[in-house]
Amino acid sequence: MLRSFAEKRPQDPFLRYALAMELKTSGDGEGAWREFEVLVAKHPEYIASYAPAGEVLVGLDRLAEARELYGKGIEACTRQNDAHARDHLESALDALAIDK
Repeated sequence: MLRSFAEKRPQDPFLRYALAMELKTSGDGEGAWREFEVLVAKHPEYIASYAPAGEVLVGLDRLAEARELYGKGIEACTRQNDAHARDHLESALDALAIDK
């Protein structure tokens, strides 16, 4: 149902975010990443997507891609003056640096 809504309203980032989160919660990391990847590409200013998308990539053991995604999210947060989300993404990025 969410997939249908997301396809019918591609201009609404929340619908794709909700679909990606549902897939993430159900354990479908690959499916969740496919949705997050589209979401980030089409709506790079939708800050809420970066942290869970990065978590999905970490869960898929795609650490270099997670680092890059967190960096893009940090840049988006900086552009939007969202210090709280930026701090969260910076902490996630720092944790990946420790896990090298």
